[in-house]
Amino acid sequence: MSLKIVDSQSHATGHKRNPGFPLDLDWVERVRMNRSALERRAGTIGARRSVKKDHQLAWLLKAVSLMDLTTLNSDDTPGRVERLCAKARNPIRADLVEAMGVKKLGVTPAAVCVYHNFVATAVKALEGTDIPVAAVSTAFPHGLTPLKIRLAEIEASVEDGAKEIDIVIERGMVLSGDWQGLYDQVRAMRAACGEAHIKTILGTGELATLTNVAKASLVCMLAGADFIKTSTGKEKTNATLPTSLAMVRMIRWFHEQTGIEIGYKPAGGISKAKDALTYMALMREELGRNWLEPHLFRFGASSLLTDIERQIEHGITGHYAADYRFAMA
Repeated sequence: MSLKIVDSQSHATGHKRNPGFPLDLDWVERVRMNRSALERRAGTIGARRSVKKDHQLAWLLKAVSLMDLTTLNSDDTPGRVERLCAKARNPIRADLVEAMGVKKLGVTPAAVCVYHNFVATAVKALEGTDIPVAAVSTAFPHGLTPLKIRLAEIEASVEDGAKEIDIVIERGMVLSGDWQGLYDQVRAMRAACGEAHIKTILGTGELATLTNVAKASLVCMLAGADFIKTSTGKEKTNATLPTSLAMVRMIRWFHEQTGIEIGYKPAGGISKAKDALTYMALMREELGRNWLEPHLFRFGASSLLTDIERQIEHGITGHYAADYRFAMA
């Protein structure tokens, strides 16, 4: 079986990083989101979009390349992180790669995401690859330590080799409408990141309304965020399609006004391959093909890779394998 992946070349060449812009409170106040309209639109995405056979396998391989392979557990150990990095080097079982005829593509996840304490471990384990290490930072998942401590944590992660920093905002600033305070904090965090890219986690399940989600998205983009991200994965409500629509439409509006492309990362609760395909369809329909590349779209994922491997094996053999056949960390 030889699988041809059409239009899979990265579009990162020439991508201009978000420099940040002055806070425009008039723009922020103009933002409104219609929840019922977003929910109706969200309900059509998975129902209308269907890919089968070789096309589905190609989309699943693409999904692997968009994944931040993640372990963020209280019982993480250096050994677990090393095993996760070994999986990142070879995310799809060798026999499946051989059957699809895609070995030359060298498909790997977009990044490995860990706590600060394990950044150096992950960097060492990924030596010789192009897979960057992302660190969750700024008192993840709540973001409520003094700012100087959060900035020091960012700087320490960058010093240890992290190329991406996933920061969390103070949700209370959104709920109280303190847009200047939120802007100033994200701007300071962006500065602390230096050359490392910054993903701002909004904690959308705790922001009360989709209008709040949209306004927070805009403020973070104005402050210089490279990505906006839904959740820590620790909230009661994590990524949802209506929330994603609110955020990607702000990305589209921001791009229309500034010419800058901002990345999007849904995280938390995306554990099934069919859900990943739905989110990919949303991105292509709302923002275009260019947003189906790692520099503009990521999944925050841990168990998602296991289901993708199961679906790939089913596509090749017609049979589903048990989860335990697909080793993780």
